[in-house]
Amino acid sequence: MTTRLSCSLVLLALSGAATLHAQAGLIPEPRQYESRPVIWLSGGLSIAPAANPDDRFAAADLADALKQRGIRVSAGRGPVISLIRTGTAGTRPFPAATTFFADTTHRAEGYWLSASGSQVTIIAATGAGIFYGVQTLKQLIEGNGSAAHLRGAVIADWPAMRWRGFHDDLSRGPVPTLEFQKKQLRTFSAYKLNVYSPYFEHTLAYASDPLIAPPNGAMTREDVRTLVEYAKRYHIEVIPEQEAFGHLHHVLKHESYAGLGETPHGHVLAPGDPATLPLIRRWFFEIDSLFPGRFIHIGADETDELGTGRTRAQVDSEGIGQVYLGFLKQIADTLRPLHRTLLFWGDVAMKHPELVGQLPRNMIAVGWDYWSHDNFDRYLKPFRDVGMETWVAPGVGNWNRVWPEFGVALPNIQGFIRDGQRGGSTGVLNTSWDDDGEAIFNETWYAVLFGAAASWQSGESDIADFQRNYGRIFHGDTTGQIDQAQLRLIDTHAMLEKADLGSASNGLFWLDPWTDRGRGVTEAIMPIVRDIRLNAEDALRLVARARAQGHLRETDALDALELGARRIDLLAMKYQFAEEIARMYAEAQDSVGTDYAGDKLLEISQVNGRMQDIRDGFMLTRELYQTAWLRENRPYWIENVLTRYDIELQRWINRGDQVWEARRMMGRKKFLPDNTEIGIPKPVGK
Repeated sequence: MTTRLSCSLVLLALSGAATLHAQAGLIPEPRQYESRPVIWLSGGLSIAPAANPDDRFAAADLADALKQRGIRVSAGRGPVISLIRTGTAGTRPFPAATTFFADTTHRAEGYWLSASGSQVTIIAATGAGIFYGVQTLKQLIEGNGSAAHLRGAVIADWPAMRWRGFHDDLSRGPVPTLEFQKKQLRTFSAYKLNVYSPYFEHTLAYASDPLIAPPNGAMTREDVRTLVEYAKRYHIEVIPEQEAFGHLHHVLKHESYAGLGETPHGHVLAPGDPATLPLIRRWFFEIDSLFPGRFIHIGADETDELGTGRTRAQVDSEGIGQVYLGFLKQIADTLRPLHRTLLFWGDVAMKHPELVGQLPRNMIAVGWDYWSHDNFDRYLKPFRDVGMETWVAPGVGNWNRVWPEFGVALPNIQGFIRDGQRGGSTGVLNTSWDDDGEAIFNETWYAVLFGAAASWQSGESDIADFQRNYGRIFHGDTTGQIDQAQLRLIDTHAMLEKADLGSASNGLFWLDPWTDRGRGVTEAIMPIVRDIRLNAEDALRLVARARAQGHLRETDALDALELGARRIDLLAMKYQFAEEIARMYAEAQDSVGTDYAGDKLLEISQVNGRMQDIRDGFMLTRELYQTAWLRENRPYWIENVLTRYDIELQRWINRGDQVWEARRMMGRKKFLPDNTEIGIPKPVGK
């Protein structure tokens, strides 16, 4: 049976119109979409042999995904899936596809898909196009096993941005295992990302400088080669970022390198030191031997120490902009023999637009910002004005957070990518940062997928549409409960922000509620503490109900969601129960020697006392956190976080013992120590 694009789709293909948001309910949304009748897969399906090795890989990827969902894949059964390259005889029955690919902008990564009757056809000009068509086909298949069906459709699709990437911090705590990085790449590619950018300050093991990388906490040469080869199969280019100017404390803290810094054991290399450029040359020539491709990222952001030490006189004479941009140009000149396009962060250079023109035009400025603004042009205009290519870098909002702040991250991603497209930016690096070393990557997929969608889709991507589709597409949840759980956790951040507490941060999680600052937080959080806890606990119930369906996908990410909800619940409970303890101890002091006083002390500390509840909360989240970490990362660095849990456990054990001893004292001497003697504050407001 031959399926043709409708007249409207043909006209759109011919005109090169920007978008046709047809609400296909996919991630990303395809440019052009028309529905067709459902195709039932009760008897399974078959995949026709493909001629091209890349296409055979795409077919195998599809077959694996279907088998994981219990759908039979065997020759001669059910609908036939054909993967066809343009220019071959197989395209003749599909003139609409020929028309679509007559527009050269559709050829590099575009695909044409028809699913109707007993035939499913994906046509593309390249292996990437075939692969992306297959990823869309996966999303059109709903259900599992013999109950699965394929949503019939005709789709013509191509990306808005050439480079659609994710930038992953590998230098501030978590260093992923090679197997988890492979999992990341498979998932990135499933949502049509084509760039992975690992971020290094000191966690790439250099043969030329072996002192820098921590043992068992860095990517080795073998790791890199394996990962790059793996990425190639999924049409992903790996773009390494090695900081080449600032953010180099973990190098400069070594005495052997301390002399290269702007300040002793500082963060920034000193321009003008005769050893700095040779060091940079060694690193990047070694990177060149490990990472094939057209791009290398040299970082160069947040060089705040510049001009405070060895270059103070030069900065006073020439100005900070000239010294910064002059050294950036020297780095580019040093690396010119590599014939690579160099990316750099644009935050410093954008402040000196009159000097930007001295940089080589073949560099790419990456503007970054992680907040929501009406307009992001100021991060790009200084570079566009001199003819320099730009990329944009929003963020997933995961750093220093108990759970990522998606209510900020999604509008940031939406607006920055929208304005980047409008201003001619050719790439996106959606970013994850691990500033305090506690981030769990599996918690970030919500914003990772929205970044992938916004990078592929044209114009401003609709957040509400994405939020309605996320749970069904990523997890196979047909009830909408996972989407609701995500919204509950977004609301908790909003409540804390409204109370002038910022967000559900790790700072609030670890803060002792009985310190001076902790008392201020307690006073601010108490009016909303019940609502925060109910939201977090509701998220846990929603996920549990969704899991009861069975056959959910990406369950590690659901485990991470539950961890985030439990940590938010514990954050609020800690302040709530600490305040209840303060109130109950004050009541016991007012009635020393009575049964009422004894009962209050038992509520504070016994088998089921409030202090034991807080202790148990930290014990449980410690166990869940450790499991989540080791599911993704090497054991390196985890003890820095687990020790914080151990400190909290010991803190509340000790406090419980003190109250227990106070109760014994009251029984013997009809006396209770003053609250200040055992570290319990007066209730807020008293």
